[in-house]
This record gives sequence, structure tokens and C-alpha cells, in this order.
Amino acid sequence: MTPEARLGFRSRLCASRLLGILRDAPPASLVPLADCLMATGLRFVEVAMNTPDAPSQIAVLSRALDGFAEVGAGTVLTAEQARQAHQAGASFLVSPCLSREVQDYADRQDLPTLPGAFTPQEVWNAAQAGAAMVKLFPAKSAGGPGYVKELRGPFRDIPLLACGGVSPQTAGEYLAAGADALAFGGSVFSPARLARGDFEAIAADLAALFSACR
Repeated sequence: MTPEARLGFRSRLCASRLLGILRDAPPASLVPLADCLMATGLRFVEVAMNTPDAPSQIAVLSRALDGFAEVGAGTVLTAEQARQAHQAGASFLVSPCLSREVQDYADRQDLPTLPGAFTPQEVWNAAQAGAAMVKLFPAKSAGGPGYVKELRGPFRDIPLLACGGVSPQTAGEYLAAGADALAFGGSVFSPARLARGDFEAIAADLAALFSACR
């Protein structure tokens, strides 16, 4: 994608700080969830492509959010998944690792990518491939905020999204260590919580995360 588009996406995500991950959300929960996201101010959300009928969920969320939030696809590993997600309305692609075919598709379509990385070499490879932001995954297993701080020594200019172990208790630590943004999923958007319509609890957790990020 163009450097300007990459920088624009990166700037918006860094300003928002938070990216929500939906996996196996009950379809009936999507529209009321969109209302919850708009009420709480979450501007970035992804639907994992290993969710049943993920492209349909991306399309439903995109319509329900109506431009309020940017809807992306997660767990994107192949060009075909990238194509399906993009056609459904995904505006960015997230992967657990660097997939060259996903990156190539994204470059042709001018889509931002957030490939996952664990080691310093993987962080470098993802950044060199053209990532809008590198997803440090799984951040908790890698060493949490301390590992982010270590990476910031050699990689001061590579934008990092910490994913794994993000909570209101750890969010501030990740940001202070040098993470540019944070991703979270099942701790807030559990399928069971969504199935019973517990949007008050979701809103409370989102508010706590936003407060920790400030």
C-alpha cells in the first residue's frame, strides 16, 4: 500500500490505542454489539476468519457500525481469506504471522496489514514486508511489557501492537514499555457473554481499558 495510506491507518490506530478481536461471536449478538461499541467509543474491531461464516459477520458489523469503527479481518493466512474478507468489507488484515501471499494481496488492494511476530527477526521481517503495524503475539508468553521494552532498544521506529495478556491491569504497563496500541479479545468479547447479551459488562470492561490507556 502507499506510504501515506499506511501512515494514516497507523496514526488512527495509535490514537485509538485499542483493537477488539471477535472470535466465534453468536451472529445474533453482532448488531447489539455494534451499538455497544459505538456507545463506548471502540474504533477498531476485527473478526477472526476461523469464525464460522466470518465474511458475513464482517459485512453485518460494517453495516451496523456505518463508518463509526474500522472493521477488519483477523487470523488471515491465505490470499483467498484476504479476498473474502476484503469483499465483505474488511478495511485491514491481521495475521498471527507474516504471510507473503496475504501481504501481496493487501499491497495490490492498498489494505493495511498487521502480521504477527514473536522474535526480533520476525518483527524485522514483518516491518520490512510492509506491515502498517507489527502485532507482537503472543505478547504475554513472550515476556509481557518487559519484552516490549527490550524490543524498543533496537526497534525504536517499528510500530508494535501488543496482543495477549492485555487487561485494564496491564494496559498501562504495555504502553509505558513502548507498545503503540493494544489488542484484546475473549477476556471482553467471550462467546458466552455475547450469547447472554451481557453488554453492560462488555461496556464496563471497555471503559476500564480506555481509562487504563489514558
